[in-house]
Amino acid sequence: MLKPTRTLSALLLSVVLLLSACLPGQAPTSPAPGQVGGEPATPTAAYTPTALPLRVLSVCIGEQPNTLFPLAILNGAARSVLSAVYDGPFDMINYQPQPVILEKIPSLADNDAQVNPVSVAAGDKVVDSSGKLVILKVGSRVRPAGCRSEDCAITFNGSSPVSMDQMFVGFHLLPDVMWSDGTPLTADDSIFAYGLAQQLAGPGDTYIFDRTKSYDAADETTVQWWGVPGFIDPNFYSNFWTPLPKHLWSQFSGTDLKTMDLSARLPMGYGPYVLKQWEGDTLRLTKNPFYFRAVDGLPHFDELIFRVTPTADAALSALIEGRCDLIDSTVHLDEQVSLLLELRRTGQAQVYFGQTPTMEWLAMGIVPASYDDRYDPVNQNDRPDFFGDPRLRQAVAYCLDRKKVVDTVLYSLVPVPDTYISPDHPLHASDLPTYDYNPAAGIKILENLGWTDPDQNPATPRQALGVDRVPPGTNLIVSYLTTSATQRRQVTEILAASLQQCGIGLEVSYMAQPDFFAAGPAGPLFGRNFELAEFAMSTLNTDPPCARFTTLEIPKIQAPTDQFPNAENSWSGTNVTGYKNPSFDAACLDARQSLPGEETYLEAYRQTQSIFANDLPAIPLFNRLEIAAARYNFCNFQLDPTAASDLFAIEAFDLNDTCASAP
Repeated sequence: MLKPTRTLSALLLSVVLLLSACLPGQAPTSPAPGQVGGEPATPTAAYTPTALPLRVLSVCIGEQPNTLFPLAILNGAARSVLSAVYDGPFDMINYQPQPVILEKIPSLADNDAQVNPVSVAAGDKVVDSSGKLVILKVGSRVRPAGCRSEDCAITFNGSSPVSMDQMFVGFHLLPDVMWSDGTPLTADDSIFAYGLAQQLAGPGDTYIFDRTKSYDAADETTVQWWGVPGFIDPNFYSNFWTPLPKHLWSQFSGTDLKTMDLSARLPMGYGPYVLKQWEGDTLRLTKNPFYFRAVDGLPHFDELIFRVTPTADAALSALIEGRCDLIDSTVHLDEQVSLLLELRRTGQAQVYFGQTPTMEWLAMGIVPASYDDRYDPVNQNDRPDFFGDPRLRQAVAYCLDRKKVVDTVLYSLVPVPDTYISPDHPLHASDLPTYDYNPAAGIKILENLGWTDPDQNPATPRQALGVDRVPPGTNLIVSYLTTSATQRRQVTEILAASLQQCGIGLEVSYMAQPDFFAAGPAGPLFGRNFELAEFAMSTLNTDPPCARFTTLEIPKIQAPTDQFPNAENSWSGTNVTGYKNPSFDAACLDARQSLPGEETYLEAYRQTQSIFANDLPAIPLFNRLEIAAARYNFCNFQLDPTAASDLFAIEAFDLNDTCASAP
């Protein structure tokens, strides 16, 4: 179990001494009116009122923002800062979008989102039944209007008319939103942002642009998005581009905007704060006088300071000494959990724990790249096919003490997942097969497969006797690759010990992160050259990420074919296990081409989880922990696994003793 460092053990004592005066009911003693330092002061003739002191909010972040250009690939610190400069356009809270600068979230029920049949002809750009963007021609396989699965797809014959579904979404801006210079924010600012994003999109970032028929302004506050026929987007509500200041930026090229101070260091926004200065490790912002929620008294602070504080020790010291009111989760507090729990227990700080959508996995090399031409252990020296049988993968799952990992490394703060999405996801399926730690069940499966224990010693590896595609006498010893991060070393030790109880041996190798994640074919992970590998995968949106385990996501170099004209993925796919299951592929495709609320959408996602739980191409270990800490009287902060940043509600943050944590 992770323990506080010696520095922080000493720090805990200072926490008690320094903050005891700030506990509820123990306010620090101040000089009485008319006294200075406890001594009587010279009486004054009359009281002269003075201006209220500025209220300043200080936030510790764990790294320098890599850029503040909103269209760049942003690190966590950049997202934190931009949460203060911009606001919305919608916030994702508990998997549900909430409007911020929009009047409402578009919906099919309210008719501001629609699915309409449209006639298509040869030569039109459409999305075919496999989800690919194609030019319609004779032989194209498409889904006619109202069709949500491959079962009702048809083949275009070039003569009979075909009607396909086309999506429309209308977005309505609030009428009183302004840029921080007082210029009204209009629909044209979102259209400008769309064009700029399209201009800067890399080869792998064109998915939504390719499937957008048009994006235009109907009037000053209304934006309309039209999809390509055949494109059914379950995230249609998100097809609104965050406005950018056209009146200020349109005179520059996208390439220039990526690096200019005007856009990359001091971007103009419409949120609660205005970025005034970025010097070294300090970013200073002031209240936006034109903020559209100023009439509600927001934000609560006159100034906002972001302090780059890379280490947990430094951040906690800053919190204790009053230089930071909040430590957001970009500061890695994972190794200070026991100390943080003590601070919370004694009421000296507010501590927030949550699980992120980033999941830690143990992937099994089902089909390594060396099998792609065929499995040939004799002539090609292919390794034994340890993981081709899903029953072996199930046995491994039974033999992994994932509960001990969660209890020991993560202080029981997250559950053990049973499928590829988090247990709290609204689309999480019930009644899935689970694999609680059960060595007896794992051993039974191993013995049924032919993995014997000739010396009756569980501490020694089992041997193959009649195992399909494994030479007789092969020891059940597999390689285990991961990075050298402290937490992964702890996880590996626990898992290795539990697997040994089933007679499964590990040869563990810790690699530098750049080497582990290097591109294929040289890199072990994306080159599909591993037996077991532990790593994390993040989720970019709230939809269940079934696509990362589909056949098309297998990292490879594959020559284009008539069926898959764009199959080449340059070893960048996410399905590093090589897992293939046509039923899973079909269910995932149906789910991703259906709409929330439709029966196909719910049933197809349920089916993907059921197939996954049975086949187990990879074993989910845990969702990553996110941690934040704040002053004992910090208000209106929450961690949400679906929010883009911890600071999505920064305009509402406050310091008030009514929010004080109880000891």
